[in-house]
Amino acid sequence: MTQSVPPPSGLRRSQRAAGKRSSSPASKPAKTTGRPATNPPRRSPAVSVRRLLRQWGRSLNAAWQVLHNLGEGRFPQGSLRESPGQGATRSAAQRTARSVVSPQRPLRRASLAGASLEGASQGRSPRQRTPGSASPGRSARFPQPRVNPSGSRPQPGKRQTAPRSAVRPASKSVRLHRVDPASHPSAARMLLVWGVLTLGAIGLTANLFRLQVLQADVLSSRAQAQQTVRLQPILPRRPIVDHQGTSLAVDRLVYMLYAHPKLFKKSKDEVAEAIAPILNQSSVDLANLFDEQESGIEVNFGLSEDAADRIRALRLDGLELLPRQQRFYPQQDLLAEVVGYVNLDREAQAGVEYTQRAALERSNQVARFLRGGKDLVKPGEIPSYVLKQDDLRLQLTVDRRLQQAARTALKQKMTEFGAKRGAVLVMEVQTGALRVMATEPSFDPNQYYTYQMDQLRNWLLTDPYEPGSTFKPINVAIALEAGTVRPNDSFYDEGRIYIGPWPIQNSDGAARGSQTVAEIVAHSSNVGMVRIMQTLKPEIYYDWLAKIELAKPTGIDLPFETAGQVKKRDQFLGDPVEVAVTAFGQGFSLTPVQLLRLQGAIANGGFLVTPHVVEGLFDSSGKPHWQPQYAPPKQVFSRETAQAVLGMMEKAVEEGTGTPAKIPGYRIAGKTGTAQKASATGGYDNVARITSFVSLFPVEAPRYAVLVVIDEPQGDNAYGSTVAAPIARDVMEALIRIDLISPSKAPDTTVVEQ
Repeated sequence: MTQSVPPPSGLRRSQRAAGKRSSSPASKPAKTTGRPATNPPRRSPAVSVRRLLRQWGRSLNAAWQVLHNLGEGRFPQGSLRESPGQGATRSAAQRTARSVVSPQRPLRRASLAGASLEGASQGRSPRQRTPGSASPGRSARFPQPRVNPSGSRPQPGKRQTAPRSAVRPASKSVRLHRVDPASHPSAARMLLVWGVLTLGAIGLTANLFRLQVLQADVLSSRAQAQQTVRLQPILPRRPIVDHQGTSLAVDRLVYMLYAHPKLFKKSKDEVAEAIAPILNQSSVDLANLFDEQESGIEVNFGLSEDAADRIRALRLDGLELLPRQQRFYPQQDLLAEVVGYVNLDREAQAGVEYTQRAALERSNQVARFLRGGKDLVKPGEIPSYVLKQDDLRLQLTVDRRLQQAARTALKQKMTEFGAKRGAVLVMEVQTGALRVMATEPSFDPNQYYTYQMDQLRNWLLTDPYEPGSTFKPINVAIALEAGTVRPNDSFYDEGRIYIGPWPIQNSDGAARGSQTVAEIVAHSSNVGMVRIMQTLKPEIYYDWLAKIELAKPTGIDLPFETAGQVKKRDQFLGDPVEVAVTAFGQGFSLTPVQLLRLQGAIANGGFLVTPHVVEGLFDSSGKPHWQPQYAPPKQVFSRETAQAVLGMMEKAVEEGTGTPAKIPGYRIAGKTGTAQKASATGGYDNVARITSFVSLFPVEAPRYAVLVVIDEPQGDNAYGSTVAAPIARDVMEALIRIDLISPSKAPDTTVVEQ
């Protein structure tokens, strides 16, 4: 006879509760057995949440323990030997009992009290099975339901407790053993899963180390670059002013007008007729311009604000106005050689606009802004130089008033003699500051695009020429400094001599006989100069030409300067005619600026100074904020030599070829020059010539050096004395008037002996 297994304790409690309710007095309403009440008592939400969290925690803990055991290949004993039939016929009570005795969870006293007491009374563990107590088809591994030791059922409402030692299951009932993964597929799969997870964790850790340690700097810079906006703001260039503060170059707001004919709602002719009066252009030309393409036609690139407002008022579709900063030169062509110009793309092309880009541009660096998520610049990230502009301006050494006087005198003489081009230079001999740099013809930098490229070149710096007789005072200074001659030495001038097969003669062909050095300079004798320079050895003479830096640029702060050209040493020393022609200023070349610098050394006591046109950056109150540093003066002649040559040049103005430059009451030193131009086919042109005049004044305390160069004046009477000297006189008179130079004292007739 098969022994029946009593129902689980929970089912028995339900049955007892139902029996008790059925035996209650009739006054109480009947309730459905085993079902909850219609309106059960409400539980506190906090209690429900805590219970849910406890259950969730227990479930996670149990799942983790199972995965841990499976990963190590350990399973409860007998779990791998259970047949499918056993699992299918297992009752709810057995599953409940198995979960109760799991070694991974504590035993519930309410469900195991009976089994524990029963096992304790019989002297065995609650997991031990009573022989013959299991029914067929049931697993013998589950404990029996609770039974009181007395054999009676427990009283309702009373919880039976058991000793703690009786509740703890025996260790052998849940003994774990290691299973070979090869003999059980699920274990192999778990090992594979754990292996993959381990490798993934190692890979993630390695990648994290790479990102956070090895590539931290690179990734940080990339992130910062993605958040940074780089922009070079288009700020107005600083203005340029002359020595007196007169504006020479400023930025102004203009508008570029573009036409898009495909967007016109009126006909092209109507649009052209509407804007033609504003642009001062022909309506026919504008209509033809609109026919060239359908969009993006540049109509005008320099409209004023007033003109732009008038075009906006027309409300014509298809016209676009774009604002931009444009460089404006109010003096037009007056100082174009010095100031230079900026093209339509705001790129400097010439003059101080080119060499002083760093000083003129308010920001030559790229501004960096941090942007937010919507590409908006964060507050406080805009540099101050973008929001606030300074009042600094670039001040030059030139004077607009002197420049105007020099250009007026230059134009007048050039027109009179039909000259090709001409120039005037005025320099302060002590500092090298240029007060005047005028060339004719010039160009208007506001419309530079209408000129040829050779017209935009400052030939005072780029075109070397043979100076002729204006270089004779420099040669005399070399001879005096070398000690081969003295001021009172005399040389015979026969009017014409031969150096080998080459004849050399004076410009007028006259023979003057015995002449002192001062007289040779005053009368500009070519033969006399050859005699003087023949006193030097050719190698010493050549070394002196290198010492006075004929083949080096002056270092002026204007662009594209070219150095002078001197014959190679072997050629100069190997042919005596080279020494002869160099003696009267031919056979080599130098720029007008180089010649002016050398003449300045005669006036200032023998020092070569650096010609320059920039004084520095000054604010509106006249306070300097930056001033350029130029090379220190280089002494090439002694003060005694320079003073002696200066006296000889004064005699040239008083008695010689420079008399047209005389100004009553003022002591002026000067020297004329008339040089033949080299021919393209070799030799010299018999017609083309360059006339020039250099003056130093006042002689008692020289302040200025003035150089006038006229290229290819026409006429038989075109010489330095007739063309260039009168221009120099007009310029010196302007200097006297503007700088308030007092008349000179009586001349000192003492001649310096060496």
